[in-house]
Amino acid sequence: MKSAMILRIEGIMALVLSVYFYFIILQFSWIVFVIFLLAPDLSMIGYLKNNKVGSVWYNLFHTYSIPMLIIICSVLMDSHILLMISLIWVAHIGMDRMFGYGLKYPTKFQDTHLDRL
Repeated sequence: MKSAMILRIEGIMALVLSVYFYFIILQFSWIVFVIFLLAPDLSMIGYLKNNKVGSVWYNLFHTYSIPMLIIICSVLMDSHILLMISLIWVAHIGMDRMFGYGLKYPTKFQDTHLDRL
């Protein structure tokens, strides 16, 4: 199995699990989810400067590291707001990976760690 396919499956699993916890287990708001689902894509504004800045900002907001750290903090602090934000963020990243949008190389927006778009 190609690594790109494995990463897409990983994205599907991240999306499904985050949606499951967000809606089924924690019963958070649908409206908040819909409003903020595409918020990480605001990081593409960096591409207005150049490809290098754009890829750094895009990758910063499209890696699982930060939202996973926020999930840990939200559990330790018992913060539902932080947990909502981080689960929506993980869902967004998973959705992107599922559709083949990976982390960006500084060459072009279409050059990703999954494949060329």
